[in-house]
Amino acid sequence: MRKPNRRDFILKAFVGGVAAVCAGCLLLKGSRMKYLPDLAASIPEAFFSGSPFSDPSFSDYPSSELIRESDKTEKSQGREAMYYTRLERNRVRCDLCHRSCIIAQGRRGFCRNRENRQGKLYNVVYGRPSAVHTDPVEKEPQHHMLPGSEMLSIGTAGCNFRCLHCHNWHLSQHSIEEIGRYHSYTPHEAVNYAIELDVAIISSTYNEPTVFFEYVLDIARIAKKEGLRILWHSNGYIQPLPLKELLQYTDAVTIDLKGFSRKAYDNSSAEPGPVLKTLQIIKEAGVWLEIVNLVIPTINDSSREIEDMCVWIRDNLSPEVPLHFSRFFPNYKLTHISATPIDTLERALKTAHKVGLQYVTLGNVPGHEYNSTFCPQCSKILIRRVHFTVVENNISDGRCSSCGHSIPGIWS
Repeated sequence: MRKPNRRDFILKAFVGGVAAVCAGCLLLKGSRMKYLPDLAASIPEAFFSGSPFSDPSFSDYPSSELIRESDKTEKSQGREAMYYTRLERNRVRCDLCHRSCIIAQGRRGFCRNRENRQGKLYNVVYGRPSAVHTDPVEKEPQHHMLPGSEMLSIGTAGCNFRCLHCHNWHLSQHSIEEIGRYHSYTPHEAVNYAIELDVAIISSTYNEPTVFFEYVLDIARIAKKEGLRILWHSNGYIQPLPLKELLQYTDAVTIDLKGFSRKAYDNSSAEPGPVLKTLQIIKEAGVWLEIVNLVIPTINDSSREIEDMCVWIRDNLSPEVPLHFSRFFPNYKLTHISATPIDTLERALKTAHKVGLQYVTLGNVPGHEYNSTFCPQCSKILIRRVHFTVVENNISDGRCSSCGHSIPGIWS
């Protein structure tokens, strides 16, 4: 028999690897996108179809991201999840976000936080935040909510996006086991800690609040009884039913609008359509809303895209919804792209003003004039900021102290 040479070995290894991958694809069920059938006509149809992420044969949940049984703690903690459907063969479908993951026994969904145990879905990060810190509310950013106030910020492991630019990737792009550390706070303990700190706000932030939904909701229910304000910062990929339940206990929301194109959302392995629907639901619920757009060169910084986004906000939400254009800095998997030029941000701001948005600020540019908020009526400074620090507040009883114009927001 001929002795195998190096070329034979490489060829057989390649064929064997392909066969293993194919077998894995047949055995493992990945997440699937689920879209709303009743989306408002105002949301472009192209935002829901035509990308690989909307192809039902496409799985964006590769085996390398599965949490193996051996990776879990001896007894994974958590509580039974809300919003899921039991399926045959002990599988479940998570109905919390628009990925609608179908999860086999012993596996977790795309977010790494929701685990199938014998046909029941559990949230494994419940009561186990990986980040607990006090921050100024301006950091969220929220510019029309109790200026200068401190908030207790809480975040966990995991996320339902895969943003290539994520600056909190050490939390969002890992499981709780991979991070290897966490705090232990029941919802009651988290609220009591906020009271001890004498802060006015509890914010669910750092990673995506949707993936620790049950914890966010239970904290919010308790906090509202104690007179605290509830804020959360989200990518907006939550399904309408859980969103509407959480909004009953929410004072304000900051939504990251990644852009206004398929390309912008491909950068996060997601779809823009559901996010636009979420924005509309928040606005219709009467909860205070602010929007952040991280402007990334070559990804979402075209003049046309920025103008289309601003027009959509004006026509479908309100000209009074604050919009924050933030400067991108190289991070995570986008280190090959340079920081956003200041003139690109200033051009975006001028575009937003041109289409009629009234409260537009620039972020991640400390000391810039448009860190501050200006009155749309008299153009005087309402709130002067240097980065996250409020140095002057000219709003009195919800009105501009110079001209008396009513300024929307949460001021007391």
